Amino acid sequence: MTADAHQPAVRQLRVVVEADDYDAAVALFRDVLGMPALASFSQGDDAQVVILDAGRATLEIANPAHKRFIDDVEAEGRPSPTIRVALEVADTPAATDAAVAGGAELVAAPRLTPWQSVNSRLDVPAAPGLQITLFAEQLDDGARAAREGFAP
Repeated sequence: MTADAHQPAVRQLRVVVEADDYDAAVALFRDVLGMPALASFSQGDDAQVVILDAGRATLEIANPAHKRFIDDVEAEGRPSPTIRVALEVADTPAATDAAVAGGAELVAAPRLTPWQSVNSRLDVPAAPGLQITLFAEQLDDGARAAREGFAP
């Protein structure tokens, strides 16, 4: 299968998270962070899954040095797991407060990053090992691309 010039070969990014407390995880992401359910399925023996709309998906691949840099900037050097989910929000402080009230644990409060987004870091106890970054971009894509160190 090949992609033509207008259609990428991969059509959707879906991150699958095992949640020890399914109801709490669904409440945090769907109800608190506002990710509407697209579909849900259940099988016998209480097997459940919900697919939530997270808007546009991207895959960010960082080498170990850049991951350490991000951890330094976002979380005072506290290391993140190999896979961390970052969610763009309109207002990082408000979304962070809502997430904490909804059961997330604050790792690092919102702060302006060198790449001009306001980021916070949270752990999700309902899904042990899952760490999320909430971020709000402060520059549009054109302004960001014009900055030193950024490429389109």
